[in-house]
Amino acid sequence: MNDKLDIVERTKFFALRIIHLCAALSKTMEARTIGKQVLRSGTSVGAHVREGKRSRSDAVMISKIEVALQELEETMCWLEFLGDSGIVKAELLCDLMNEANELKAVLVTSAKALKHRRAK
Repeated sequence: MNDKLDIVERTKFFALRIIHLCAALSKTMEARTIGKQVLRSGTSVGAHVREGKRSRSDAVMISKIEVALQELEETMCWLEFLGDSGIVKAELLCDLMNEANELKAVLVTSAKALKHRRAK
């Protein structure tokens, strides 16, 4: 992923990748059920980040980032289920999982920096 993209753009691109993944899933009950979950949580990450950027206070921004982190963790869980169950070949999910881990690192760092700034 291009490091020059800001977090809003990165999470939007992540959501679009999730949408394309879900659109390509088989129509089995299992794939559809997990697909709905990953679609909901994976697209929610960017929505919370965007809301956080528009926050009126650091406290609200921290809250939105932490919710985005929770949604990201949930998304990673559902992606693991897709791969571990064989619904999607695990190697096809590697890039998406790597981006999720990178986003998590960026969001954790952002939350820590905001908390540090608030503590001063």
